[in-house]
Amino acid sequence: MEVKINKEIRDYTESMFLGLTLRQCFFSVLACITAVGLYFLCIDYLGNELTSWVCMISAVPFAALGFVRYQGMNAEQIAVSFIRSFLLKNTELIEKPYNFYYELMKEKQRREERERKHDKKLRKIKKAE
Repeated sequence: MEVKINKEIRDYTESMFLGLTLRQCFFSVLACITAVGLYFLCIDYLGNELTSWVCMISAVPFAALGFVRYQGMNAEQIAVSFIRSFLLKNTELIEKPYNFYYELMKEKQRREERERKHDKKLRKIKKAE
């Protein structure tokens, strides 16, 4: 008997039915119910081909909620982070050089410049005398 252990223990998922997790089972059933419900509602009005497209398109969001994972996030977390980063906090980043040493020494340089100007005036006054 062989027991499979993931290299990363946090990646472990317990399968509930047909190798699917509880989340995947729930959203799969929800997608099927949505597709079947829309099929019976639309078959008389839209015809066979268009109804099949409506059923597939209506089931895709539920299937995505159950099965899509990216960088440890579920589909709804991906959607929220997308909305936050691209729509709400859409700021243009401008790279400006920043001289930390200059900012520290700016006040000292101003004082030295004032002293030099003051010294020149004093020298001119002494020469004139």
